[in-house]
Amino acid sequence: MTKRQFLGPIVAVALLASVTACAGAGAGAGHPAPAATAIASASASASPRPQPVTAVMMDLIGGNAGRAAEQMGPDTEVAFKDVSGKGRSVDEPAGWKICETRPGPNQQITGYPVVLGVVRVGESCE
Repeated sequence: MTKRQFLGPIVAVALLASVTACAGAGAGAGHPAPAATAIASASASASPRPQPVTAVMMDLIGGNAGRAAEQMGPDTEVAFKDVSGKGRSVDEPAGWKICETRPGPNQQITGYPVVLGVVRVGESCE
């Protein structure tokens, strides 16, 4: 099993971006909305190893493991596991496709690493 660790929670970044984008309507020119300030302050004091935030696992089944890890964002620690039964090391995720995920599709991510069960591109998940 090979682990890939990324840097910051994608959900927090997306939330911050959406709050900042919406803040212009209610805030005076050049003044951030109180919610945006609170989120920015919370992000600044975050621990070096972020705790899972409320996020839902995407349905990645059948997708490319390399692209999926990129989509999950820089804060998500991802582990790749060969589920073919051959016990191979997943050194280059772009050459692998996803057969299963832990947590499963549409389930809440409550811990790290997120595990992607993979087989080589061209192989069957069965």
